[in-house]
Amino acid sequence: MSLTVALSKGKLLAGTQELFGRAGLPFPDGESRRLVVSLGELRFLFVKDMDVPTYVEYGVADCGIAGRDVLLEAESDVFEPLDLGFGRCRLVVARPAGAHFAPDGSSTVRVATKYPKVAAGHFLGRGLSVEVVRLAGSVEIAPGLGLADCIVDVVETGRTLRENDLEEVEDVAESSARLVVNRASFHAQRTELSSLVEALRRAV
Repeated sequence: MSLTVALSKGKLLAGTQELFGRAGLPFPDGESRRLVVSLGELRFLFVKDMDVPTYVEYGVADCGIAGRDVLLEAESDVFEPLDLGFGRCRLVVARPAGAHFAPDGSSTVRVATKYPKVAAGHFLGRGLSVEVVRLAGSVEIAPGLGLADCIVDVVETGRTLRENDLEEVEDVAESSARLVVNRASFHAQRTELSSLVEALRRAV
């Protein structure tokens, strides 16, 4: 097996390390600051979570692990053969508790989010005109500061929303960690990738 795997050092790393351990696969020491690590027949690239699908799509990595939320936003042309079952969360619309925003579509809603494509598509499907404000983090404070009417963001327990006086309005999508595979690699390294997929599938 000689494969390059793109990973993020973000919220999915601990679950990924545990999964590789159960599958009997090598995995880098979490204390290392190196961004490229080779262990046996596997080479690991550590990149930003939003960049994982890009590295896979363009063939720099043969495969990678990313959240479905990231994949929905990236819209990358990759295979998605396996739901890895961890990192479960939801993408939701949230607003200040008790507030309302243009339910009849009569005025433009301003939405703060790290997921501009997903947010725009969701509201378009509901027939609402939206102005998307793209933020890289701390999205929850945007409504309270007057930057946005609502947010679209990832929720696990809902605690952060509550602590910032926000309430969920509706679900946008379910998310969990997914294995993604480069299309060319899927054919050129079918044997190696099939072995990896099966090892992970048994460990899920």
